[in-house]
Amino acid sequence: MEFYQIIIAIVGGFLAGVINTLAGNGSAITLSILTEVMGLPGNVANGTNRIGIAFQTLISSYTFHKAGVLRVENQWRPISVVTIGALIGIGTALYVSHAQFMFVFKYLIVLMFLLLLIHPKRWIQPQVSGRPWPRPILYSGLLLLGFYGGFIQMGMGLFFLAIAVLGARYTLLQANALKVMVVALYTLLAIAIFAWQGRMAWTIGLTLGIGQLLGGWLTTRYAVRYPAINKLAYGLLIVAVGLAILSLFEIV
Repeated sequence: MEFYQIIIAIVGGFLAGVINTLAGNGSAITLSILTEVMGLPGNVANGTNRIGIAFQTLISSYTFHKAGVLRVENQWRPISVVTIGALIGIGTALYVSHAQFMFVFKYLIVLMFLLLLIHPKRWIQPQVSGRPWPRPILYSGLLLLGFYGGFIQMGMGLFFLAIAVLGARYTLLQANALKVMVVALYTLLAIAIFAWQGRMAWTIGLTLGIGQLLGGWLTTRYAVRYPAINKLAYGLLIVAVGLAILSLFEIV
């Protein structure tokens, strides 16, 4: 790695850690760095990207738990469903190209953007009212969500927040706390599988992971103390998704 690549990896990883912890789609940054700056093939970048995600989500999960935001006593059923879906998605990622998935992702991210704009209050209000989705629908969504995250990860946080906030009626902060723990669990499995298949660039991934760890840790510590964090997270969601759409459709 050249010196400029190291700097870009750490700074880009830090920004991705911040965005992933409060919102999602930070992998749009890290995957771009891995493919465009580091020159990795898409399938290797997909595996290498999981190293930084593991760093960031593990430290964020610990910090959320320590602050009393993350409570998992009654969450093992949805966690298990997402993890099963992720294992299927990881297995599929070994056989389907990155380019094929990106074609589908472009239109899914547009759908997410529309969901964010339709009713902003359900994202930013401190307590979420209304009845949760029926369990069969909620768990089906979680299974598909796990598959999605296991397959490529990019944007998974956005879809997780949509299901957790709209379907399970969590606040945005509660949903973020559960999101980072779930992602940490299946990302460790993904790293083991991608490493077994020889699809990891460890030095690059660890460098990127340093920045993500710092971004995730600092943001989590700030998030649990900041009273208006839901509004900030919602704003980051809008910006992250909007920029992703512009990039994916090559508008900028």
